[in-house]
Amino acid sequence: MINSIRVRVGCEFGFNAQAPTHSVIQVEPSRTDRGSILQEQWTFTPEAQRRGYRDQHGNLCQRIDIPAGAFSLRYDATVEVPGGIDDADHSAAEMSPRELPDEVLIYTLPSRYCLSDELANEAWRLFGAITPGWGRVQTICDHVHNNITFQQGASSPLTTAVDVHANRVGVCRDFAQLAITFCRALNIPARYAFGYMPDLPSDDSPNDFCAWTEV
Repeated sequence: MINSIRVRVGCEFGFNAQAPTHSVIQVEPSRTDRGSILQEQWTFTPEAQRRGYRDQHGNLCQRIDIPAGAFSLRYDATVEVPGGIDDADHSAAEMSPRELPDEVLIYTLPSRYCLSDELANEAWRLFGAITPGWGRVQTICDHVHNNITFQQGASSPLTTAVDVHANRVGVCRDFAQLAITFCRALNIPARYAFGYMPDLPSDDSPNDFCAWTEV
């Protein structure tokens, strides 16, 4: 087994702002024991100042003043990560709501894109009779995978999990948010996570993001 691998991750965004705009950017890999950043570089055209902080979920954020007119932001990093496959416990059980730790209760609530209150009846209809635990979460993921068609450009920044469930199309973030919504409706803590699928393009450009569900 490979103990660790080095991957290059990054992204580039182009803006054309009508007025100076203060922005919060989240593109950096997390600093955890699951990986370490060996080098990173920020490039702004034209030059801009940034200031970092962690939000209430522990995400690394950068505050940046985007000037009026054309502006580009580029992030490039080399990261060392474990080379093995993530552990899987197929016998993992669900905890009852009263047993859940205080800090995860927030991940059982409806949110801007994951309207678990609106899809609660549908979640219980589809998955309520399935034995709680790993298998029920896997069934939710399989259902989303089998019933939603990936279609680039099918959603917008206003699209919610309710829309995706009704329209049956979406991109990776929509798949993740629908699975999260069903889990939360069943009192299973779940949250959205994003990261990189590195070194996949044949050219030397930074990569785009991909979305995951953490349960």
